[in-house]
Amino acid sequence: MKERLNFCDSYFQYNRLKTDPVKVGSVIIGGDNPVRIQSMTTTNTLDTEATVDQAVRIAEAGGELVRITTQGRREAKNLEFIKKRLEEKNCNVPLVADVHFNPAAAEIAATLIEKVRINPGNFTGGAKKFKEIVADSDEDREGLRQIREKLIPFLNLCRKHGTSIRIGTNHGSLSDRMMSKFGDTPEGMVESCMEYLRICKEEDFNNVVLSIKSSNTRVMVHTVRLLVAAMKREEMHFPLHLGVTEAGSGEDGRLKSAVGIGALLTDGLGDTIRVSLTEPPENEIPVAAMLVEHFNKRAEHVPVPPVETGVYSPFKYQKRSTHQVLNIGGEMPAAVVVDVRGKSTISEGTETPDIVICDDDQFSEIPESWKHVVKVVPAESHESSSSNVYPLFDADEDWSSHEGALFLNCTNSDLTPGMQELLKNKKDVVILLDSDHPNPTADRRAFFLTMQNEGLTHPVIVSQYYDECTDEDYQLKSAADTGLLFLDGYGDGIALTGFLQSVPIMVSTGFGILQASRVRFSKTEYISCPGCGRTLFDLQSTTAKVRQQTGHLKGLKIAVMGCIVNGIGEMADADYGYVGAGPGRISLFRNRELVRKSIPESDAVEELVQLIKNHGDWHEPVD
Repeated sequence: MKERLNFCDSYFQYNRLKTDPVKVGSVIIGGDNPVRIQSMTTTNTLDTEATVDQAVRIAEAGGELVRITTQGRREAKNLEFIKKRLEEKNCNVPLVADVHFNPAAAEIAATLIEKVRINPGNFTGGAKKFKEIVADSDEDREGLRQIREKLIPFLNLCRKHGTSIRIGTNHGSLSDRMMSKFGDTPEGMVESCMEYLRICKEEDFNNVVLSIKSSNTRVMVHTVRLLVAAMKREEMHFPLHLGVTEAGSGEDGRLKSAVGIGALLTDGLGDTIRVSLTEPPENEIPVAAMLVEHFNKRAEHVPVPPVETGVYSPFKYQKRSTHQVLNIGGEMPAAVVVDVRGKSTISEGTETPDIVICDDDQFSEIPESWKHVVKVVPAESHESSSSNVYPLFDADEDWSSHEGALFLNCTNSDLTPGMQELLKNKKDVVILLDSDHPNPTADRRAFFLTMQNEGLTHPVIVSQYYDECTDEDYQLKSAADTGLLFLDGYGDGIALTGFLQSVPIMVSTGFGILQASRVRFSKTEYISCPGCGRTLFDLQSTTAKVRQQTGHLKGLKIAVMGCIVNGIGEMADADYGYVGAGPGRISLFRNRELVRKSIPESDAVEELVQLIKNHGDWHEPVD
């Protein structure tokens, strides 16, 4: 069956997207090379020893490239000394200068180190003036002329020194020209990149890597797909760098990165990745390495039988239409299901699941606070007189004759024409969709597409079992395997079981993946950057303080940003923002609007809380 493809080789078999190789010092990105892992220093670039020490730690952890903030000429010139000290320490990791607003700094860096990252949103024209520019007007054409005037000499300088570049667009940092034409949209982000790529192609400069990033996983994934489709139309094959900006720290940061990066790696997109965590940068490397290894295992797997894909919407979120059964599907929020069978201890955490799968002899062990939760037991032990308890059938059992609502264990291979006919005649079925395929995401994608093609609207819970692994591996693998489905509008709930995981870990992971995938917000959402040499305060301790004061404000989105470079733009999705404004000074935002300017850092968290209270978004924490 023919697939309707536009951004990847196959929806049903893992294949790396073919890209042209780009040399960055001793490392080659793209082509047939492995997915490369990188991180970024958080030190002041003028502090040579601190930056060198951090770069060494990143390299020793397995980082293959190290990016360094390069905000001005002084910082650019100091890259020479940083490079020299690293060589003295026998650390030959390629360096990448991260440049915003300053083409002169980019030019200096291009003569000293292996790679320079520039942002099309601010490479020319300086800071945004939020000015309306009419498309194809003299002002619009002048803007493009200025880009060519700055970019072409820079490309020639890079060519002379063998320096590669990354054209990196961030959500919220588009130029006034792009904002006027497209607004702050995926289409604008893609065109911002393509405009620069066309000039590179005209100048026969091919040593280019691309990235489009956002703190919003849905925007990030759909925009990267759009970019790849646009490149294919214009016969471009530049390698891709992937990352979710401002992902945060701890469990939340890891889940958010795994959802976004994993959704793209699933379809073979991505030649280098960075997991952005508000933690020491070397902590990012093992997380990135685990994600890369997880997808490497899918190479040359047996293909999932392809199905018709005409209903698939890869560039825009479109929720699959489902009917409601019990508290699942329809307009209900995505459900969190926990399977406690085989667990010796059923302890409650901070969050309560919507559904519990258990054996009938475990009822007495279920926490008191879960008594109202829907319970599901194996069909053979189900008693029809039980209240709020429903049977769980396997696909090969006689489930279709059962009167009343039921849960059905099902895989893609179970969805035969006969099964489809039975489902059409019985509506009150909740499907638990499992997979033992080496590529479970593609396997489930085929299932959902078949359901859509056949007009079957039963709610489906994405279910997966993970054998012996650490809590972190369990969380990363499950987020990488399931996130794509929720980002694309598939799935009415999630049921993740870990052999070694405690019940609270399984529940919190389920809620965390749904939040990272933007289908259910169950706690405060933090947009927290990892920090860099531009950061004007201690991000890790400040983020912890903000979390401590606001962690009970379910559904509220709060940004904690080290500086203004991506601050306002990446806050586009945040209700409140805490942004570095200068040494010891903080500015506070509400819905991207500046409301308190340059207040003392010592007062800023308290002022943020007061701002939230003033706008009616505060409630006291409940013990």
